[in-house]
Amino acid sequence: MNLLFQIWGGAFYLANKILFAAAAGGGEEAKRKWLLAGWAVYILGVPAWIVILVGDRNWIAASIEAGGVPAMLFGLFNVYQRVKIPSRRLDLLASFFTYASLLLGVGYSLWERSGITSLSQILEIGVMFGFLLGSYLMAKDDDRGWLFFMLMNGSMAALMLIQEKPILTVQQLVSLSFVIYGFITATRSRRRNGLRQRNI
Repeated sequence: MNLLFQIWGGAFYLANKILFAAAAGGGEEAKRKWLLAGWAVYILGVPAWIVILVGDRNWIAASIEAGGVPAMLFGLFNVYQRVKIPSRRLDLLASFFTYASLLLGVGYSLWERSGITSLSQILEIGVMFGFLLGSYLMAKDDDRGWLFFMLMNGSMAALMLIQEKPILTVQQLVSLSFVIYGFITATRSRRRNGLRQRNI
């Protein structure tokens, strides 16, 4: 059963990074389609990751996965509605759920383990900041989100490695390569568009 959840969670999360990377270099309409698919497959992978993380008592990472769903839905909504300026109300709502989840996950982990007492908790904190800030910035079409996704994938790969989950370790490392590609492509594309607008 554990193997099934690893394949499920790993496949959907890897598909998310591939779709986001594809969106980074496309035109406006192509980018929209890739992003819609990317947000959707990520959400479908969340249940498997929660089961895996809770099974290893990774409370911080598990709560962030659950709490990050509103940020994912926020991104999906913005792309679907072709929103250029995100709704302040929805932005605040996604932020509230994100930070409430962060407090619950960190608080419970600190209570259960009497503080930060393990390497896994430190890696979970890296996953937490990478995921939350990366998702939030990507939902607002800010390329700095890619940098936080790098932190997330690197931290999660290390966490899965020390917890002996080879499929998810490899998946996170492959995802990291797509995140790096997406960041390079997105920054080049934005730079080209900026030059074009200056020359008009």
